Amino acid sequence: MYSRAAAFILLAFSAFAAEVAPLRPPAVPLIVHDPYFSIWSMADELTAKNTSHWSGIDQPITGLLRIDGKVHRFIGGHPRWAAIDAMRQVSRQVTATSTVYGFESDGVHLDLTFLTPALPDDLDVLSRPVTYISFDLRSTDGRSHSTRLYWDSPSPGSGRGMWSRYDLHGMKVIRVGSLAQNILDRSGDRIEIDWGHLYLAAPDQPGVKTLGVTAHDRSLFASTLDLPESHDLEIPDQTDRDIALAAISYDIEVSPSAPASRLLLCAYDEIYSIEYFERRLRPYWRKKGVTIEDLLTKAAADFPSLREKCKRFDASLASNLIQAGGPKYAALAILTYRQTFAAHKLAIDYDGTPLYFPKENSSNGCIGTVDVIYPSAPFFLLFNPRLLEAQLRPILDYAASGRWPWPYAPHDLGQYPLANGQVYGGGEKSEDRQMPVEESGNMLILMAALANRDGNAEFSRRYWPILTRWAEYLRDKGLDPAEQLSTDDFAGHLAHNTNLSIKAITALGAYGQLAAKLGKTDLAKTYRETAQSMAKKWMQMADDGDHYRLAFDKPGTWSQKYNLVWDKLLGLELFPPEVTAKEIAFYEKHNNAYGVPLDNRADYTKLDWLIWTATLATNPRDFEMISDPAYRFANETPDRVPLSDWYWTTTGKQRGFQARSVVGGVFIKMLAGSMK
Repeated sequence: MYSRAAAFILLAFSAFAAEVAPLRPPAVPLIVHDPYFSIWSMADELTAKNTSHWSGIDQPITGLLRIDGKVHRFIGGHPRWAAIDAMRQVSRQVTATSTVYGFESDGVHLDLTFLTPALPDDLDVLSRPVTYISFDLRSTDGRSHSTRLYWDSPSPGSGRGMWSRYDLHGMKVIRVGSLAQNILDRSGDRIEIDWGHLYLAAPDQPGVKTLGVTAHDRSLFASTLDLPESHDLEIPDQTDRDIALAAISYDIEVSPSAPASRLLLCAYDEIYSIEYFERRLRPYWRKKGVTIEDLLTKAAADFPSLREKCKRFDASLASNLIQAGGPKYAALAILTYRQTFAAHKLAIDYDGTPLYFPKENSSNGCIGTVDVIYPSAPFFLLFNPRLLEAQLRPILDYAASGRWPWPYAPHDLGQYPLANGQVYGGGEKSEDRQMPVEESGNMLILMAALANRDGNAEFSRRYWPILTRWAEYLRDKGLDPAEQLSTDDFAGHLAHNTNLSIKAITALGAYGQLAAKLGKTDLAKTYRETAQSMAKKWMQMADDGDHYRLAFDKPGTWSQKYNLVWDKLLGLELFPPEVTAKEIAFYEKHNNAYGVPLDNRADYTKLDWLIWTATLATNPRDFEMISDPAYRFANETPDRVPLSDWYWTTTGKQRGFQARSVVGGVFIKMLAGSMK
């Protein structure tokens, strides 16, 4: 049923691999959709280590293949599996929407494909929490083979679980989930979901069997795959070490003349996904009353067409990335693609408006963080500006509601998945540890960037009073910022921050640009002139000979001036070309094995800012000088986690952070080419 198309896709992947630079991912995306439904392989071989949640918590998938009576393992790496031979992994390929592994044992080749159709222009498909898992088997020794393929996945969260089985329009379905179902009852960072249900669904195919088992049950049959009957009428006995599993098996005859393929859908239904100012929001895919049965039925029917769309999308994206920044840049950006989406949740408001909520993975778990939206914004501006609008709208509504008391933009909306008001720093209660210049500048720049992509500023019109308040704040406080935090809050408070000043100046130019688009000519002229005047003062205040300072009052210091990139992208031209030329030449003198440090205070850097800084370059040589070490970091870092954005430039070791959406900022180079 799927063999001919599968072979065609493998040929496409081979061509893809020949163009994009080879890259060993520090972690491989398998089933990645949102901050809860996010399963990765943290090793080079899929049988070397259990699969896990982005946080490192085990979420072990098990895959076994019996070939002519002997059982082999192709996914699962717990020591208990040592007695079952691992299949030899012969290939691995990661594209924007797919991960494909090749395995061989005893005359049989298995291609295992994880396809997540994260197509940014189709929100209905993008929001579906469904990954397609396909198994393509062929004989490698000219002989026929009798095989049984087994797959299982655990109940989400902790506590006792229960399964149930269904027939759905010829599709075999098994569901597993927690008995407690504590919907939206807690928030946090490195935590798993403890409500909703995981589904495994097999479209009508020969030799399919679903079963509910526990980990203990599996240990009794794993070595033979002589499967028991599944008992669905009783809640299984479980302990912390014996969890409920949804399992499925396929009996497949493989002959030299007839390769065989099977398809599995892995889905997750949260029921409710976000609490937004005390209101529970449905995931976007549930709009207009869509049920999980509808979802699975439609997803199964759409598989052939989505597979082809993803193939074309992956090839086109790879080609465009290579053209924008070269093969190494392309490889790095492709690795960030699904990670960026997987740190967000698309929900639907009561009136049908899409709202898109980023989670600040691995730093504090905040939801709707403005200085996380800012670095990831190039990704959404490039692929679908409506998704950026859906992130900004909740921030703007919060700030304009009267509940937010300060004259600058908020930092966040709460802690995921509870968006009930800022929790960072002093929140709504005090100005302690706020980021006034940072977040106000971010919002104005992003609103202008959105208007640039839309060709109009109508989205800004509704929020003009609050945007004006932030512009006035930056006009008064932005040139020489007082001691405060910036987005790089891990570096601590800093007064007279020159890069933060650049943000404020650029934001004022952006506000003037918005005013012009809305026909506010006099206001546009005033703010344009204000920004130009401040930029001239900046050059004098920050000058330190062959570079510009980290802080106005600290000679001999330096920092990456990554915020300058928006002066270029928005066409503001507030800072003359010699500013960036001087900085680029200086960075070359301070380039370590894995990149230019963020500033002179430490040897660490930020992956997103590194590519923003590289994008300031006016020629390929300088771009590659700054960006290639970021590729080298991703390829060589010893830390096997979803791509970190904060690491040491001398060792390639992770300093902190992983699985964050900010890596979407890598796409700024491709965005820059589209905004010329």
